[in-house]
Amino acid sequence: MKARLPKRREFVISFPEGSDEARNNEAWEKLNQIVEDYKKTHNGNSVYEPTFIQDNEEKVKALQAEYGFTYTIEEK
Repeated sequence: MKARLPKRREFVISFPEGSDEARNNEAWEKLNQIVEDYKKTHNGNSVYEPTFIQDNEEKVKALQAEYGFTYTIEEK
């Protein structure tokens, strides 16, 4: 039996070593809010939607500038 699963892309977020834990948690809350807002505006669709990355990359970049984390986009 064969099954073909769709490929998906996802953000991989990394915080620098020794960075402020409280600030990192604040950034995670804002990143999670991006996901929740996306679900609300896309009929409950999640980060597995093909357009999630392109729809939200600018928001993630803005948070990156504010909080100093790095991110990559990986294809699974």
